[in-house]
Amino acid sequence: MPDKVVTRFAPSPTGYLHIGGARTALFNWLYSKHTGGVMLLRIEDTDRERSTDAATAAILDGLSWLGLTWDGEPVSQFERAPRHREVAEELVRMGKAYYCYATPAELEAMREAARAKGLPPRYDGRWRDRDSSEAPAGAKGAIRIKAPTEGETVVHDRVQGEVRFPNKDLDDFIILRSDGNPTYMHAVVVDDHDMGVTHIIRGDDHLTNAARQTVIYRAMGWDVPSMSHIPLIHGADGAKLSKRHGALGVEAYRAMGYLPEALLNYLARLGWSHGDDEVMSIKDMIAWFDIGDVNKGAARFDFAKLEALNGVHMRRMSDADLFDIFIATLPYLEGGPAIAERLDDRRKAQLLAALPGLKERAKTLVELVDGAGFLFTERPLPIDEKAAALLAGEAREVLRGARDALKAISAGWTAAAAEAAIRDYALAGGYKLGTVAQPLRAALTGKSTSPGVFDVLAVLGREESLARIADQID
Repeated sequence: MPDKVVTRFAPSPTGYLHIGGARTALFNWLYSKHTGGVMLLRIEDTDRERSTDAATAAILDGLSWLGLTWDGEPVSQFERAPRHREVAEELVRMGKAYYCYATPAELEAMREAARAKGLPPRYDGRWRDRDSSEAPAGAKGAIRIKAPTEGETVVHDRVQGEVRFPNKDLDDFIILRSDGNPTYMHAVVVDDHDMGVTHIIRGDDHLTNAARQTVIYRAMGWDVPSMSHIPLIHGADGAKLSKRHGALGVEAYRAMGYLPEALLNYLARLGWSHGDDEVMSIKDMIAWFDIGDVNKGAARFDFAKLEALNGVHMRRMSDADLFDIFIATLPYLEGGPAIAERLDDRRKAQLLAALPGLKERAKTLVELVDGAGFLFTERPLPIDEKAAALLAGEAREVLRGARDALKAISAGWTAAAAEAAIRDYALAGGYKLGTVAQPLRAALTGKSTSPGVFDVLAVLGREESLARIADQID
């Protein structure tokens, strides 16, 4: 292994950071952290038609939200085009590449001939041994690399194993187009070499590129980095992950109320495992991760598992930490901005006090918004359909007695004091505890579910609790 491991994440800024890209970034980050190395970031923005600054910003924002930090400044591939040209021209001087002047019509004829024989379209090497002096007047040539014609190119892959490519299938591919722009295949190699990348970890859809890129490394006499091609993520139905499965940008997962740590835990477990451990902290993942342990087969994305795991992470988190992340995420959550507007110091204190009960029932921060709604509602409370049913019939009489019992609390207004008062009232009146607690919950929160009703009373305080109950009696 080299002195220092250098990995890189190299997204194309043609859209958001999607979930597959986030997992690739995570595996690069974990491996660099595990080995005490660094992870670099390169924005592969050579496709000028489709690359946008907004997409670059979305990718950086997504990585930052997930906590996947990179070392140094992000590198723009487009800005390095002069260096890519320089290497292509150097390969020509070394006799490892050549100018090709085949016309579009000639290339199309080659493709047609190959198709007629049932072969993949390939360049026939017609300019490989000709001199540029034979070029048509004023023609601008593309530079093609001289690929080996015999034997095979072997990619030693730490996930896929040893993958062999017959050299007859590689053909002399273009590394610099006739307009002077480098091809992706060539730019990636030059950038990875110049950035000192020692370990390439990327999706297995790049596996065939690895053979061609190896040809360029060898032609330049450069060391080929360690390669690891990780399997793609599939939907629950086994098809390649698409938008309908949840191949959304990571900002969509933030808006759905997932915690960054839970999402990283879930992504790490897609294709990699550590014994039977399902729930992992960032520290655990860094300590345990090794790229050689990633499975060859595609992993399936399952929203139900992600949601359950997110709930576990929420319950494990300290109330103070969960409170901080909840407040920071409110602007992105459905119903969150309305809560954020009304968060004065009193309500912040109430929210923090309510969190132990709220987080037991919530699997996402969106469910937390929903659960905490009762703290932020102005009187008289809107009552939902299920809660209205709990307040029907003799429930109001029961509620009247419950209010009197609560009013009589003389010591401090606490969950324990409220519980004792309501239990005594239920016992004296011959009621089951639920017969009293359910209409009480409906009156206090406007809903049929909430944290424990005595916790709700404690969090709302004496004055607000009694006023809400009175609203439903009078």
